[in-house]
Amino acid sequence: MNLVIDIGNTLVKYAVFDNGTLIYDESSESGLFLSKVKGLFGKFPEINRSLISSVGRLEGKERDIVALFCKVHVLSNTSKVPFKNSYATPQTLGVDRLALATAAFYQNPRGNTLVIDAGTCITYDMVNNSGEYIGGAISPGVQMRYRAMHQQTAGLPLLQPEDILDFIGNSTQACMHSGVVNGVAQEVDGVIGQYSSRFQDLTVILTGGDAHFFAKRLKNTIFANPKFLLVGLNYLLEYNKS
Repeated sequence: MNLVIDIGNTLVKYAVFDNGTLIYDESSESGLFLSKVKGLFGKFPEINRSLISSVGRLEGKERDIVALFCKVHVLSNTSKVPFKNSYATPQTLGVDRLALATAAFYQNPRGNTLVIDAGTCITYDMVNNSGEYIGGAISPGVQMRYRAMHQQTAGLPLLQPEDILDFIGNSTQACMHSGVVNGVAQEVDGVIGQYSSRFQDLTVILTGGDAHFFAKRLKNTIFANPKFLLVGLNYLLEYNKS
């Protein structure tokens, strides 16, 4: 069994895989790391390998805690990847994007795949039909846009995402919701259109914490898979076993 741990900007995600199948996953705040890890190894004593991925600076204590129970691989830009990485600055490429590109490579090995991760930031990552990662884009995420309007203006409130009834808002809050929700949906649809015009038979995969919120709002045909990052991390754990 494998354990993959994704330390994100807001939450820590834990996933257990058995022969490539995701059998358990959960999330927690970072302060619960020790208790969650102990609980997982108590529940799944067959876990013998793990991978830790962190979008920020990883403190040694997380690695040391997991290493008490099994072998640990800390994902970094020096980890082996199964695809050709043509990113101009591979040392700056986030490990979360490495995992998404890996999942795209394995799940659509002879196709053009665009992965859109709607999380703290919205990332776009492209793997072409030659098995080459060529890059993508990074854009502010939904919560980041709401916070920016609140923090960088004198009078706009801090809101949480809501469904919009019409793209024309008739109050300040409705206008803010339209600007964020409709704006992101239009952005994503536009980006998909750009990629589709360049890459034939493009497969688009939407993942991330806000994937469910936007899947029904997009005009383009997509595959929504909120666990896509975890799947990619498990692929990388297997690929780096040697």
